Amino acid sequence: MAKVGISRRGLLHAATAAGSAAAFYGPWKHNRIWAQATDKPIRIGITSDASGQYANSGSEERRGIAMAVAEFNDKGGVLGRKIETRHIDTETTPATGSRVAERMISRDGCGFLIGAIHSGVANAISEVAQKYGVIYLNTNSSAPTEAGKNCHRVKFVWDGNGSNFANAAVRSAMTLYGKKWVLLTNDYVWGHSTSGATKKLLAANGGEVIEEILVPQGTRDFSAQLLKIQQLSPGVVAAAIGGDDLKAMRKQVAQLGMGTKPAWINNQQDWPDVYGQPLDDLFGVFGTTWYYKLDLPGVADFVKRYQAMFPDTSMRVPGNVFHNAYMSTRELLRAIERTGSTNNIKIIKALEGLKMPAVDRMQHHDAWIDPNTHQVQQTIYLATANTGTQDKDDMFRILSNTAPADVRDAESAAECKLESYDKTPTFDV
Repeated sequence: MAKVGISRRGLLHAATAAGSAAAFYGPWKHNRIWAQATDKPIRIGITSDASGQYANSGSEERRGIAMAVAEFNDKGGVLGRKIETRHIDTETTPATGSRVAERMISRDGCGFLIGAIHSGVANAISEVAQKYGVIYLNTNSSAPTEAGKNCHRVKFVWDGNGSNFANAAVRSAMTLYGKKWVLLTNDYVWGHSTSGATKKLLAANGGEVIEEILVPQGTRDFSAQLLKIQQLSPGVVAAAIGGDDLKAMRKQVAQLGMGTKPAWINNQQDWPDVYGQPLDDLFGVFGTTWYYKLDLPGVADFVKRYQAMFPDTSMRVPGNVFHNAYMSTRELLRAIERTGSTNNIKIIKALEGLKMPAVDRMQHHDAWIDPNTHQVQQTIYLATANTGTQDKDDMFRILSNTAPADVRDAESAAECKLESYDKTPTFDV
């Protein structure tokens, strides 16, 4: 019988994870020839949202993945093999994310998975990926749990998380605006874990949470929450609201003239959530991992490449979501080149502890992949609205940059228990 490119160890361990060796071998057997033939393409499954709360961000990360793949294919692919991608909408829904991952691996022969915004979806995808040993790059979901209690040997987390952003912003905001805070929190895993990080920082520095207001996903009318904030009169509102919910909230805050008092800390502002919106709707201090106007080598050329490849997109400049997706895909393909192999365990080991120079990532500080959690440790920027600009694309004014070691999420890292290599199925694609 022809070999499938999966070692005995991989079959044995998959049998433990899936119930029997056949449970793992079955989905891959129709790819036996594909798995051993080096002239066949390397297939990547793109697990991003095309509908739901994070549809805009999903489109942006697909562009980032596409540009990285195109640049490698233009040079002849990887190890002489063309890279192909397949996308299925994960719908901002964990159950759909799980089904998509299962299909891409077992039916479509995808040896790698890339993409995520919603942390619940990312966690669901990663559980399927770990069962099969398929490397999964969580590009853009930022719940601390993703590289904490929900970490996996196959999963690599490329965004800053809620604790990183809170570490950069909370202490300075307490000094400037006071110690009485209200938390405004999207009622799902990212919102809860992000607000949890803020609570701990406030408690450690003498701050007080006078109330936490939970906001269901899909909220479009924030009048009740904003009235409550006016009644409580805090010094600071820390908002962990994302996607289309954030757009609706910002507009209503601006309409009520609440953008300057109280002070607002929006844990993270993803570029697709703000692009094209009125600057009056972009208030407070917020975190990001990259900005297209950073005065650093390579940034201008990166923007030109984006505009040349996507001349028709309404988003005329790339943002942090695009940057994370591009960088993660590029580093995966580089790791395949460095190892000279598509063996998943070899590639995992090549990514663990990887050091990435600041100049190569167009950031202010060197980045690295924590070998114990698989989270990328990177520069965290604080920004605010660039009021008075005549350039409609130049919406942010960068206030500061913080080195990754100074915002490290030690608490979540302590909760991460990566599976051993021996308990992770191994194969070549």
